[in-house]
Amino acid sequence: MTTLQLTEQILKKKSFLCIGLDVDLDKIPQHLLKDEDPIFAFNKAIIDTTHHLCVAYKPNIAFYEAYGIKGWKALQKTINYINENHPEIFTIADAKRGDIGNTSKMYAKAFFEDLNFDSITVAPYMGKDSVEPFLSFQGKHTILLTLTSNPGALDFQVQKIDQKAFYQQVLEISKTWSNSGNLMYVVGATQAESLSEIREIVPDSFLLIPGVGAQGGNLEDVWKYGKNSNVGLLVNSSRGIIYASSDENFAQAAKLKAKELQQQMEEMLKT
Repeated sequence: MTTLQLTEQILKKKSFLCIGLDVDLDKIPQHLLKDEDPIFAFNKAIIDTTHHLCVAYKPNIAFYEAYGIKGWKALQKTINYINENHPEIFTIADAKRGDIGNTSKMYAKAFFEDLNFDSITVAPYMGKDSVEPFLSFQGKHTILLTLTSNPGALDFQVQKIDQKAFYQQVLEISKTWSNSGNLMYVVGATQAESLSEIREIVPDSFLLIPGVGAQGGNLEDVWKYGKNSNVGLLVNSSRGIIYASSDENFAQAAKLKAKELQQQMEEMLKT
Protein backbone atom coordinates (compact mmCIF):
# COMPACT_ATOMS: atom_id res chain seq x y z
CA MET A 1 0.00 0.00 0.00
CA THR A 2 1.32 3.45 -0.89
CA THR A 3 1.15 6.43 1.46
CA LEU A 4 -1.20 8.06 -1.05
CA GLN A 5 -3.59 5.11 -0.76
CA LEU A 6 -3.32 5.28 3.03
CA THR A 7 -4.17 8.98 2.98
CA GLU A 8 -7.15 8.25 0.73
CA GLN A 9 -8.45 5.73 3.26
CA ILE A 10 -7.99 8.24 6.08
CA LEU A 11 -10.09 10.80 4.24
CA LYS A 12 -12.67 8.22 3.17
CA LYS A 13 -13.16 6.75 6.64
CA LYS A 14 -12.66 10.10 8.38
CA SER A 15 -10.25 8.34 10.70
CA PHE A 16 -6.53 7.96 11.29
CA LEU A 17 -7.06 5.31 13.95
CA CYS A 18 -4.82 2.28 14.29
CA ILE A 19 -5.98 -0.51 16.59
CA GLY A 20 -3.37 -2.60 18.36
CA LEU A 21 -4.17 -6.30 18.47
CA ASP A 22 -2.17 -7.20 21.60
CA VAL A 23 -3.89 -10.40 22.68
CA ASP A 24 -3.27 -11.61 26.22
CA LEU A 25 -5.11 -14.83 27.05
CA ASP A 26 -5.31 -13.71 30.67
CA LYS A 27 -7.36 -10.67 29.64
CA ILE A 28 -9.69 -11.86 26.90
CA PRO A 29 -13.25 -12.94 27.78
CA GLN A 30 -13.19 -16.35 29.42
CA HIS A 31 -15.79 -17.90 27.12
CA LEU A 32 -13.34 -17.58 24.19
CA LEU A 33 -10.86 -19.91 25.88
CA LYS A 34 -13.12 -22.79 24.86
CA ASP A 35 -12.52 -21.97 21.20
CA GLU A 36 -10.02 -24.01 19.20
CA ASP A 37 -8.07 -20.81 18.51
CA PRO A 38 -9.05 -18.20 21.13
CA ILE A 39 -6.53 -15.63 19.92
CA PHE A 40 -7.90 -15.61 16.39
CA ALA A 41 -11.49 -15.76 17.64
CA PHE A 42 -10.84 -12.64 19.71
CA ASN A 43 -9.12 -10.81 16.86
CA LYS A 44 -11.80 -11.72 14.33
CA ALA A 45 -14.54 -10.37 16.57
CA ILE A 46 -12.64 -7.10 17.09
CA ILE A 47 -11.93 -6.75 13.37
CA ASP A 48 -15.53 -7.50 12.39
CA THR A 49 -16.88 -4.70 14.58
CA THR A 50 -14.16 -2.04 14.09
CA HIS A 51 -12.77 -2.31 10.54
CA HIS A 52 -14.94 0.55 9.28
CA LEU A 53 -13.68 2.84 12.05
CA CYS A 54 -9.93 2.42 11.60
CA VAL A 55 -7.38 2.46 8.81
CA ALA A 56 -4.77 0.18 10.38
CA TYR A 57 -4.28 -2.81 12.65
CA LYS A 58 -1.07 -3.40 14.59
CA PRO A 59 -0.48 -6.82 16.14
CA ASN A 60 2.33 -6.68 18.69
CA ILE A 61 4.30 -9.76 17.69
CA ALA A 62 5.48 -10.56 21.23
CA PHE A 63 1.89 -11.32 22.23
CA TYR A 64 1.84 -14.09 19.61
CA GLU A 65 5.37 -15.43 19.96
CA ALA A 66 4.71 -15.91 23.69
CA TYR A 67 2.28 -18.73 22.83
CA GLY A 68 4.67 -20.59 20.55
CA ILE A 69 3.45 -22.22 17.36
CA LYS A 70 -0.21 -21.71 18.34
CA GLY A 71 0.37 -17.99 18.67
CA TRP A 72 2.23 -17.81 15.36
CA LYS A 73 -0.57 -19.65 13.58
CA ALA A 74 -3.11 -17.27 15.12
CA LEU A 75 -1.07 -14.33 13.85
CA GLN A 76 -1.00 -15.81 10.36
CA LYS A 77 -4.74 -16.42 10.40
CA THR A 78 -5.32 -12.87 11.64
CA ILE A 79 -3.25 -11.18 8.94
CA ASN A 80 -4.74 -13.42 6.24
CA TYR A 81 -8.24 -12.55 7.44
CA ILE A 82 -7.51 -8.83 7.26
CA ASN A 83 -5.86 -9.04 3.84
CA GLU A 84 -8.60 -11.17 2.34
CA ASN A 85 -11.62 -9.36 3.78
CA HIS A 86 -10.39 -5.80 4.29
CA PRO A 87 -7.53 -5.17 1.85
CA GLU A 88 -7.90 -1.42 2.33
CA ILE A 89 -6.55 -1.78 5.89
CA PHE A 90 -2.88 -0.91 6.49
CA THR A 91 -1.19 -3.66 8.51
CA ILE A 92 1.70 -3.13 10.91
CA ALA A 93 3.86 -5.89 12.35
CA ASP A 94 4.94 -4.37 15.65
CA ALA A 95 8.04 -6.53 15.84
CA LYS A 96 10.76 -3.96 16.65
CA ARG A 97 13.34 -5.95 14.69
CA GLY A 98 16.83 -4.79 13.70
CA ASP A 99 20.04 -6.81 13.36
CA ILE A 100 23.02 -7.25 11.04
CA GLY A 101 22.12 -7.07 7.37
CA ASN A 102 21.60 -10.71 6.45
CA THR A 103 19.50 -11.27 9.57
CA SER A 104 17.39 -8.19 8.87
CA LYS A 105 16.83 -9.48 5.34
CA MET A 106 15.35 -12.69 6.76
CA TYR A 107 13.16 -10.74 9.18
CA ALA A 108 11.93 -8.65 6.28
CA LYS A 109 11.13 -11.73 4.20
CA ALA A 110 9.24 -13.27 7.10
CA PHE A 111 6.93 -10.31 7.64
CA PHE A 112 6.72 -8.80 4.15
CA GLU A 113 6.62 -11.96 2.02
CA ASP A 114 5.44 -14.86 4.16
CA LEU A 115 2.94 -12.96 6.31
CA ASN A 116 2.36 -10.13 3.82
CA PHE A 117 2.29 -7.23 6.27
CA ASP A 118 2.38 -3.73 4.81
CA SER A 119 4.90 -2.49 7.36
CA ILE A 120 7.10 -3.41 10.30
CA THR A 121 8.54 -1.52 13.26
CA VAL A 122 12.34 -1.53 13.35
CA ALA A 123 14.90 -0.43 15.95
CA PRO A 124 17.56 1.88 14.45
CA TYR A 125 20.35 1.41 16.99
CA MET A 126 22.51 -0.77 14.71
CA GLY A 127 22.32 1.77 11.92
CA LYS A 128 22.04 1.88 8.16
CA ASP A 129 22.92 -1.68 7.16
CA SER A 130 20.45 -3.10 9.70
CA VAL A 131 17.54 -1.07 8.30
CA GLU A 132 18.12 -0.91 4.53
CA PRO A 133 17.20 -4.59 3.97
CA PHE A 134 13.66 -3.70 5.12
CA LEU A 135 13.61 -0.58 2.95
CA SER A 136 14.48 -2.56 -0.19
CA PHE A 137 10.98 -4.11 -0.39
CA GLN A 138 8.83 -2.17 -2.83
CA GLY A 139 5.38 -1.20 -1.60
CA LYS A 140 6.35 -1.95 2.02
CA HIS A 141 7.12 0.46 4.84
CA THR A 142 9.62 0.47 7.67
CA ILE A 143 8.51 2.29 10.82
CA LEU A 144 11.58 3.43 12.71
CA LEU A 145 11.50 3.70 16.51
CA THR A 146 12.33 7.35 17.12
CA LEU A 147 11.03 8.90 20.35
CA THR A 148 9.10 6.58 22.63
CA SER A 149 6.94 7.10 25.71
CA ASN A 150 8.56 4.65 28.12
CA PRO A 151 10.68 5.98 31.03
CA GLY A 152 13.81 4.39 29.58
CA ALA A 153 13.58 6.67 26.54
CA LEU A 154 15.51 9.17 28.66
CA ASP A 155 18.50 6.80 28.79
CA PHE A 156 19.48 7.34 25.15
CA GLN A 157 16.89 8.97 22.91
CA VAL A 158 17.03 12.50 24.31
CA GLN A 159 20.73 12.55 25.19
CA LYS A 160 22.53 15.26 23.26
CA ILE A 161 25.51 14.81 20.97
CA ASP A 162 26.88 18.03 19.45
CA GLN A 163 23.85 19.94 20.73
CA LYS A 164 21.36 17.59 19.06
CA ALA A 165 19.25 14.95 20.75
CA PHE A 166 20.01 11.40 19.65
CA TYR A 167 16.49 10.92 18.25
CA GLN A 168 16.91 14.03 16.10
CA GLN A 169 20.09 12.57 14.65
CA VAL A 170 18.28 9.30 13.97
CA LEU A 171 15.70 11.25 11.95
CA GLU A 172 18.26 13.24 10.00
CA ILE A 173 20.59 10.33 9.22
CA SER A 174 17.74 7.99 8.25
CA LYS A 175 16.77 10.38 5.45
CA THR A 176 20.11 9.62 3.73
CA TRP A 177 19.51 5.84 3.54
CA SER A 178 18.54 4.04 0.34
CA ASN A 179 14.76 4.02 -0.27
CA SER A 180 14.21 6.35 2.69
CA GLY A 181 10.88 7.27 1.11
CA ASN A 182 9.63 3.98 2.57
CA LEU A 183 10.27 5.18 6.12
CA MET A 184 7.71 6.08 8.75
CA TYR A 185 8.52 6.91 12.37
CA VAL A 186 7.26 5.93 15.83
CA VAL A 187 6.70 8.84 18.22
CA GLY A 188 4.96 8.23 21.55
CA ALA A 189 1.79 10.23 22.21
CA THR A 190 3.16 11.47 25.52
CA GLN A 191 5.96 13.16 23.55
CA ALA A 192 3.56 15.49 21.75
CA GLU A 193 5.59 18.58 22.72
CA SER A 194 8.41 17.30 20.48
CA LEU A 195 6.24 16.70 17.42
CA SER A 196 6.72 20.21 16.02
CA GLU A 197 10.49 19.85 15.83
CA ILE A 198 10.14 16.31 14.48
CA ARG A 199 7.92 17.70 11.72
CA GLU A 200 10.66 20.20 10.83
CA ILE A 201 12.99 17.27 10.07
CA VAL A 202 10.48 14.87 8.43
CA PRO A 203 7.64 17.09 7.22
CA ASP A 204 6.18 14.59 4.75
CA SER A 205 6.53 11.27 6.56
CA PHE A 206 3.81 9.32 8.34
CA LEU A 207 4.16 9.14 12.13
CA LEU A 208 2.84 6.17 14.09
CA ILE A 209 1.72 7.50 17.46
CA PRO A 210 1.11 4.87 20.17
CA GLY A 211 0.04 5.75 23.68
CA VAL A 212 -3.36 7.40 23.23
CA GLY A 213 -5.86 5.98 25.71
CA ALA A 214 -4.58 3.67 28.42
CA GLN A 215 -1.09 5.24 28.34
CA GLY A 216 -2.42 8.76 28.77
CA GLY A 217 -1.50 10.42 25.47
CA ASN A 218 -3.57 13.42 24.40
CA LEU A 219 -5.13 13.14 20.94
CA GLU A 220 -5.69 16.89 20.60
CA ASP A 221 -2.01 17.65 21.17
CA VAL A 222 -0.94 14.93 18.76
CA TRP A 223 -3.17 16.43 16.06
CA LYS A 224 -2.10 20.00 16.77
CA TYR A 225 1.63 19.39 16.65
CA GLY A 226 1.94 16.26 14.52
CA LYS A 227 -0.30 16.62 11.47
CA ASN A 228 1.01 17.63 8.06
CA SER A 229 -0.71 18.65 4.84
CA ASN A 230 -1.61 14.99 4.10
CA VAL A 231 -2.62 14.21 7.71
CA GLY A 232 0.49 12.05 8.11
CA LEU A 233 -0.65 10.41 11.33
CA LEU A 234 -1.61 6.93 12.50
CA VAL A 235 -2.73 7.11 16.11
CA ASN A 236 -2.77 3.77 17.88
CA SER A 237 -4.92 2.59 20.75
CA SER A 238 -4.69 -0.99 21.98
CA ARG A 239 -5.86 -1.82 25.50
CA GLY A 240 -8.29 1.10 25.63
CA ILE A 241 -10.25 -0.45 22.76
CA ILE A 242 -9.79 -4.21 22.72
CA TYR A 243 -10.20 -4.64 26.49
CA ALA A 244 -13.08 -2.20 26.90
CA SER A 245 -15.10 -5.16 28.24
CA SER A 246 -14.31 -8.67 29.43
CA ASP A 247 -17.89 -9.86 28.95
CA GLU A 248 -19.45 -11.56 25.96
CA ASN A 249 -20.27 -8.13 24.53
CA PHE A 250 -16.54 -7.29 24.30
CA ALA A 251 -16.57 -6.70 20.55
CA GLN A 252 -19.43 -4.22 20.75
CA ALA A 253 -17.72 -2.44 23.63
CA ALA A 254 -14.55 -2.22 21.52
CA LYS A 255 -16.61 -0.79 18.67
CA LEU A 256 -17.98 1.95 20.92
CA LYS A 257 -14.51 2.91 22.14
CA ALA A 258 -13.18 2.95 18.58
CA LYS A 259 -16.16 5.04 17.51
CA GLU A 260 -15.40 7.62 20.19
CA LEU A 261 -11.89 8.10 18.85
CA GLN A 262 -13.03 8.05 15.22
CA GLN A 263 -15.59 10.77 15.89
CA GLN A 264 -12.94 12.94 17.53
CA MET A 265 -10.71 12.39 14.52
CA GLU A 266 -13.53 13.22 12.12
CA GLU A 267 -13.93 16.61 13.79
CA MET A 268 -10.17 17.23 13.62
CA LEU A 269 -10.05 16.39 9.93
CA LYS A 270 -12.56 19.18 9.27
CA THR A 271 -10.10 21.79 10.51
